[in-house]
Amino acid sequence: MSAPPRIVATVAAADLLRRLVAAHGPVMMHQSGGCCDGSAPMCYPAGEFIVGDRDVLVGVLDLRLGAGDVPSALPEGGDAVTVWISGPQFELWKHTQLVIDVVQGRGSGFSLETPEGLRFLSRGRAFTGDETTALAGDEPVTGEQWEAGRRPSVPTVPQIVAEAADACPVPPR
Repeated sequence: MSAPPRIVATVAAADLLRRLVAAHGPVMMHQSGGCCDGSAPMCYPAGEFIVGDRDVLVGVLDLRLGAGDVPSALPEGGDAVTVWISGPQFELWKHTQLVIDVVQGRGSGFSLETPEGLRFLSRGRAFTGDETTALAGDEPVTGEQWEAGRRPSVPTVPQIVAEAADACPVPPR
């Protein structure tokens, strides 16, 4: 089994990210640790949020892709959305795949989607035992390593899902 991506996005989130890139240029995201807007993923112009040496790259979302597409190479420029999380928070969430989604509502005043009437939302899915084993050899990239030129491996499975339930199923009642 190949390592699953630590980050996936819904089609709605990818569409909103594409609109934000068209309006603001390349963007990045940081999974908030609780300040400002709870634990919402925050979207900024690329480089506007200072990534710390110990922050962890959850993944690079590829905006060239549609639902079910598998990337062939890491994206660049406006097609690449780096998603970061603080090192201590990653340690708590490393067993979880983050699913970036969009819902109606007003996001934080700091995040680029605020004027859109939408907000990004993280959903989480615990990795299975087999996925955790597959991830064991896939050390995530830190901010320090990113600055030194290290990049993550290219995902071998789709990163964009039609709906959040495709990546993070809700159990029936």
